[in-house]
Amino acid sequence: MEAAAQWLAGYDERLARAAADAKAANESLSQMSGTATSPRGEITVQVGPSGAMEDIRLTPAARAMEAEQLAQLILATAQEAQRTVGAQVVEIMTEYVGDGPALDFVKENMPPAAGVETGPRRDTDDDDDFFANPVVIV
Repeated sequence: MEAAAQWLAGYDERLARAAADAKAANESLSQMSGTATSPRGEITVQVGPSGAMEDIRLTPAARAMEAEQLAQLILATAQEAQRTVGAQVVEIMTEYVGDGPALDFVKENMPPAAGVETGPRRDTDDDDDFFANPVVIV
C-alpha cells in the first residue's frame, strides 16, 4: 500500500509541475510579438504570437507606391514578422516541451525560420527589379 501512495504522490507532483509549466508557457507566448520593416523602411508590420497582424505603419513613400507593389511589399514584410515571432514560439516551446513529437508539431506549424534563404537577397536592388522579380516565400 505504501508504494501505491508514493506513486500517487509522485504523479500528483508531476501533474502540478506540468500545469505550472503550461501556465508559464502560455504567459510567455501571449506576450510575444514580431516586427519587421521593409528593406527601404516604407512599411513596418507587427504580428502577435499567432502571426495575425496587430499593427501596420506606412510612410509617405509607401503611399506613393502602385497598389500591386504596395500589396506585395506588405505581404513580404508581414511574412518576415511572422517568421520572427515563429522563431520565438519555437524557442519558448523548446524550453517547456524539449525535443520530441510535441516540438516537431509546433515547428511544422510555424513559418520557416528567419534567416532561411528563400532566394537571392534584394536589399540592394532598385524598386523596379524587386517588384518585377519578387522573392517567393513558400
